[in-house]
Amino acid sequence: MKRIRAFGAFWYDFVVGDDWRLAVVSAAALGLCGLLAHHGVPAWWLVPVAVAVALTLTLVRLVPIESGVGDTVPANKPPDAEVEA
Repeated sequence: MKRIRAFGAFWYDFVVGDDWRLAVVSAAALGLCGLLAHHGVPAWWLVPVAVAVALTLTLVRLVPIESGVGDTVPANKPPDAEVEA
């Protein structure tokens, strides 16, 4: 049982990683691409575009507040800590 749990934890960490949103967008893009391809619509471009947009949004979200972009603080600092310039 311990090995199965470790195997599951590995795949969860590998697929989801640090941001679950990237995994959700990637899975949705793959599913939609498969659906469109099944109906004869060329959708090869959908997955790279979706992943690029999701990565960009993740980076924008993680930019520190003082730069004027994003809405979160760096993960290594508490929310009320003074941010160094």
